[in-house]
Amino acid sequence: MGERNAAHIGFLSQKFMFCLFTFVSVLFIFSWLFLLRSTARPRSVDRSVFSNSNLFSVFSDRSSKPGTPTDTKHESGTLRIRDSSRKRNFSSCETILKVFMYDLPPEFHFALIGWKPEGNSIWPDIRTKIPPYPGGLNLQHSIEYWLTLDLLSSEFADDLEGRNAVRVYDSSEADVIFVPFFSCISYNRFSRLKPHQKGSINKLLQEKLVKFLTAQEEWKKSGGRDHIIIAHHPNSLLDARNQLWPAMFILSDFGRYPPGIANVEKDVIAPYKHVIRNYGNDTSDFDSRPILLYFQGAIYRKDGGTARQELFYLLREEKDVHFKFGSVQKDGVSNASAGMHSSKFCLNIAGDTPSSNRLFDAIASHCVPVIISDEIELPYEDILDYSEFCVFVRTADAVRENFLMNLIRNIGKDEWTRMWAKLKEIENMFEYRYPSKDDDAVQMIWKAVARKVPSIKMKVHQSNRFSRFEPHKAKPIPSSLLPRNFQ
Repeated sequence: MGERNAAHIGFLSQKFMFCLFTFVSVLFIFSWLFLLRSTARPRSVDRSVFSNSNLFSVFSDRSSKPGTPTDTKHESGTLRIRDSSRKRNFSSCETILKVFMYDLPPEFHFALIGWKPEGNSIWPDIRTKIPPYPGGLNLQHSIEYWLTLDLLSSEFADDLEGRNAVRVYDSSEADVIFVPFFSCISYNRFSRLKPHQKGSINKLLQEKLVKFLTAQEEWKKSGGRDHIIIAHHPNSLLDARNQLWPAMFILSDFGRYPPGIANVEKDVIAPYKHVIRNYGNDTSDFDSRPILLYFQGAIYRKDGGTARQELFYLLREEKDVHFKFGSVQKDGVSNASAGMHSSKFCLNIAGDTPSSNRLFDAIASHCVPVIISDEIELPYEDILDYSEFCVFVRTADAVRENFLMNLIRNIGKDEWTRMWAKLKEIENMFEYRYPSKDDDAVQMIWKAVARKVPSIKMKVHQSNRFSRFEPHKAKPIPSSLLPRNFQ
């Protein structure tokens, strides 16, 4: 009897253990499947693991009642949106430059082009009317206008597709600080003294700007290194540049800057806005462009521009070369457009400064540029190979008798056609427009700024090493003491 009971108990124990093992196994399998499912699609990414995580923003859609102001949250803070009633479709992860823009009084920006604010408003309502920029040669240095419009419009955009910069309202969240001073139009229109004035409006605005910027906590924190100031006209910001030099300048070239004030390591070169008309629906070819080499503009220039005069005397008798004096007066722009559209090659010779608008007129005309300017710096050259669509000639070679014409005449139809096709491919990168479009000049400039951000961050961090002892105050250094690659 005892043996029977023992056997029965043993059977029950085995059955219990089998059931327990089965239950535990099933539970383990379900747990493992749940774990796999939960990790297959991460809901968020910790951007802190990226070395340049400040260039990333994660946006999420938020519903709200129409007309109710809300904040659109992103990973590192708040992006303030004025019109929250409009539906905004952001991708879940977008690489974008975050820009803090000072709310400077209108006298520094749109008032300079004739816009009159209503009440205490600082900015025009660009959803109703865009203040026009003055025409003529003023347009070639209008970069400040296009970048400012792009930042203002970023808060009203339905989504950020094709956009490389967005305005943020907390400077601690920003990658860079934008200074909306229309320095070029300030120089062009307000640099002359009026009766009974001790200083011009242009000079007065520069003095006010220096006083304002150097008093800001943002400037003190970085020594100005993360600030962006546009001075595209060679003579713009002439009085303030020596005090604001730690900032990133957006320039046309470095011709009138000592290397300690402006250099390719810290600053950005932006294209001119071309003034001749685009060559739309260009079906021309090598044989249908009768002019071999084209130049029209000022011939007698000082400094590096003396090569224009020498080339004029060398080329003026060539039968298939157009080399004449020209200006924007009367039908100058229209004639230049027709001439460039009819030419295979267009000369871009250094003038008073290494660069000129003529290069960008040539690109818009699909006329292969011939660049004779030894010190020229070109927009986006860190990512764009200009030798694919331009011919470069050293000045010393260009002024040798027959050298330039022999070089140009030896470029055959196939090689020219390849460069012509490349011009049509890249011309969008040099177009300024509003609203801005993907990879146009505005977006390409923002990309160029973004590529400088890691270097800016490093310099700011280095300057903070001994900040506990005394605040850093940037002072101009004599350019003669600084190397060309000054950091």
